[in-house]
Amino acid sequence: MNIRFFSRRGQATTEMVLLFPVLVVFVLFIIKIFGLLVLNQKMQIAGTYAARRYQLQSHVTEYYQRGWDRRYLRKDVQRKVEEIIGFNNPGTRQFLSLNSFKLDINDDDNWTKITLTANIKAPRIRFLCNYDKDKVCDRDRYCLRGYSFLCEDGAKVEVIKYAGKNERPAPYARPENR
Repeated sequence: MNIRFFSRRGQATTEMVLLFPVLVVFVLFIIKIFGLLVLNQKMQIAGTYAARRYQLQSHVTEYYQRGWDRRYLRKDVQRKVEEIIGFNNPGTRQFLSLNSFKLDINDDDNWTKITLTANIKAPRIRFLCNYDKDKVCDRDRYCLRGYSFLCEDGAKVEVIKYAGKNERPAPYARPENR
């Protein structure tokens, strides 16, 4: 009895050739979403650091607020926050698609509002951005926002933290609740 086994070598190769581009698209999306989640967590940590440090080291008197706080403290806090987020590391900056960063500190009578804003570059995946936005999205606002993030503008991640004054305990009532 002569039994021959026939091999079908071409089948697995054909499946890989057809499914590999789909796999690559999913991997790119997962990496980009993971990068946004990592950036959001890093900005939350950096915002807490900036708020706490500014709360503990800022001054009450006008002379020191204009001098030391604006000249040294704000610049040093911004430098440390950029280091926490990863602006000084080229690999982290590329992985998170970081473009620019802005730290804004607004002093009020009771609260200090600290706003961290990071601008993210658009990934511009070529085979997704070749198509017309209006035909792909069909006036769906979420689709238009996603297309704008992927192909045109990128995104802006913003974190807002509040810090009280250091000289006295303040009741916990956020400024927007007044």
